[in-house]
Amino acid sequence: MTLDGFENGRTARIVAVDWASLDESEGKRLKALGIDEGVEVAVTRRGVFGTRDPLAVRVGRMTIALRRSHALAIEVEPV
Repeated sequence: MTLDGFENGRTARIVAVDWASLDESEGKRLKALGIDEGVEVAVTRRGVFGTRDPLAVRVGRMTIALRRSHALAIEVEPV
């Protein structure tokens, strides 16, 4: 399941990131924000219009905004 399809408020562990589908600079930004295999995350909110973009994602003690296209590249499993 991708992060985009994961339920709000539940904790998930990142099992894989499709780095090849992301631009190099986007991948570096995500890694700098703590997105990588083995990290626990939770979707806390979603946009309200059309594509429901962006997603607010809790990573550790911080909340970051992710584009839906980035969330589709992140494979997760429930914790």
